[in-house]
Amino acid sequence: MPMHLECLSHTPLHGYHDPAPEIVAEVERVQAAARARVQAFAPELVVVFAPDHFNGFFYDVMPQFCIGVAASAIGDFKSLAGPLDVPRDTALAMAQAVLDRDVDVAVSYRMQVDHGCAQALEVLLGGLDVCPVIPVFINSVAPPMATCRRARLLGDAIGRFLQGLGKRVLVVGSGGISHEPPVPEIASANVETAERLIAGRNPPPESRAARQARTVAAAQAFTKGDSPLHPLNPAWDRAFLERLAGANLAAVDAMRNDDITRDAGKSAHEIRTWIAAFGALAAAGPYQASIEYYRPIDEWIAGFGVMQAQPATGHA
Repeated sequence: MPMHLECLSHTPLHGYHDPAPEIVAEVERVQAAARARVQAFAPELVVVFAPDHFNGFFYDVMPQFCIGVAASAIGDFKSLAGPLDVPRDTALAMAQAVLDRDVDVAVSYRMQVDHGCAQALEVLLGGLDVCPVIPVFINSVAPPMATCRRARLLGDAIGRFLQGLGKRVLVVGSGGISHEPPVPEIASANVETAERLIAGRNPPPESRAARQARTVAAAQAFTKGDSPLHPLNPAWDRAFLERLAGANLAAVDAMRNDDITRDAGKSAHEIRTWIAAFGALAAAGPYQASIEYYRPIDEWIAGFGVMQAQPATGHA
């Protein structure tokens, strides 16, 4: 079964608080190259591992992993909005296959995805419904969180299921590397903010606009060096990317949640989306991977990276 992997960072701040024009152009060239690779591969199915930023998943019930049986994008930060073309029967069969491998996963018949998923689909496919897509949510910002090893096992279970489909499958991991945008924490939240973290689905437009304005203001302060947010950690980012490129998934399994937060910031846990994607690819056997791009971009509060991979020759 042919499989191709693309992992990429996302940012809600593109167009709101950009770095120098030449850096924006550089990122857009790398993204265009990724889209060209996807077009050449011509996937028949896309599985996208993505986080959420308290837009679709909340503490009323916070799963660690969830497969969308039906899904739509909310359109935050000018990302695309609308329904995804989710093949329901395949998504349900995937969920059952994952459960059969002793990995607990929820399902959603009304999944809402935010820019963390939609931006990757726009970059790689040009739209939300260009190709059948199964979205897989991985909790990356709401403690307590599962381990990196569990994310890899989720990907492994999904990858083994995909091998039996006989389709060309694009596997996508959409998440930041080192970064810590101003995502509130329920442990220290006031009553109003805690309620939003527990049951904040479908906020009024003015509430969403205020939240986006706070994020832009935080990015401006971060760029000026006047911010309590965790600094980017390029050395940590590069070491993580090299582990994936070298298929050193045992070292990835051993990454501890507290260490990730300490070294790379509270939202660096989005690396779970990359780990799951590589776990899915590795389920098919050895792979060849390349780091296509990396740059720390303060204006976007993100270590920004792009990787591609495919099964090693003779294992496609």
